[in-house]
Amino acid sequence: MGYHQLTFDQDSVFLVTGGAGFIGSNLCEALLEMGVTVRCLDDLSTGKLENVRPFEDHPCYTFIKGDIRDLSVCERACEGADYVLHQAAWGSVPRSIEMPLLYEEINIRGTLNMMEAARRQGVRKFVYASSSSVYGDHPVLPKVEGQEGGLLSPYALTKRTNEEYGQLYTRLYGLDTYGMRYFNVFGRRQDPDGAYAAVIPKFLRQLLNDEAPTINGDGRQSRDFTYIDNVIEANLRACLAPHEAAGEAFNIAYGGREYLIDIYHHLCGALGKTIEPHFGPDRPGDIKHSNADISKARRLLGYDPDYSFEEGIRLAIAWYKENL
Repeated sequence: MGYHQLTFDQDSVFLVTGGAGFIGSNLCEALLEMGVTVRCLDDLSTGKLENVRPFEDHPCYTFIKGDIRDLSVCERACEGADYVLHQAAWGSVPRSIEMPLLYEEINIRGTLNMMEAARRQGVRKFVYASSSSVYGDHPVLPKVEGQEGGLLSPYALTKRTNEEYGQLYTRLYGLDTYGMRYFNVFGRRQDPDGAYAAVIPKFLRQLLNDEAPTINGDGRQSRDFTYIDNVIEANLRACLAPHEAAGEAFNIAYGGREYLIDIYHHLCGALGKTIEPHFGPDRPGDIKHSNADISKARRLLGYDPDYSFEEGIRLAIAWYKENL
């Protein structure tokens, strides 16, 4: 089921940028299990060596410490690669509002460096991380590709720009690019620490420590929470997609909708906790509701996510209880 039935030639070479991060390390692990060669490129600014330490002695795995803002690093990393899974970026809407120049350097110029390096080195498929934030203030649910609104943060702008470059590189240079518009990914190895941590691991860590989490806003905001294995499947299916699907961006989600306050009470119940949360102000740049129409990814990529929110959160809770 899922990505486990997908196959690649055993001599295939994959480059995973941001490979020591949450999504990147899970992609590295899945690919190594498939028996292909994996290169992990990461500058460790947000990624962690502990995420990829289990692979360091694997004969098919290589770690490259480098910055995607350096074109020469990108070219060396792409040399001989068949597929690039570009996950290297700085996330977090609020942090991008505080640091717009850095987001331009890493998320826009860094991604352009990677596309150009992939083009020069003859990479077959370039699959890159986009984001549901590109929908901005467009109010209609579910979110459908081609119906985007006004952008609400520098982070969203960087992802919209990446998609424009992806479309251009396919049309102008013949590089097959595929944009993955992730919707609130969660699961094993997602970092629970820091002011910009994602909500599910942050809640789990605080509840396991008997602390009361703070919920931004009233808790009635909703998200299409998407388990990590669905994201792995989407990336690998994009690598196998036809040229006709290239140059496009795709919603990558389960297609559900969960309210934040309901998730919080679900986690409390699963952990046997009765802790009342605090409520804080809304976060600037955040959208109120998010829910994906995934029919385009189904049709053009063959994407068929296996893991519902309920199944994914059960697996995530089990992982965090063992690893926090």
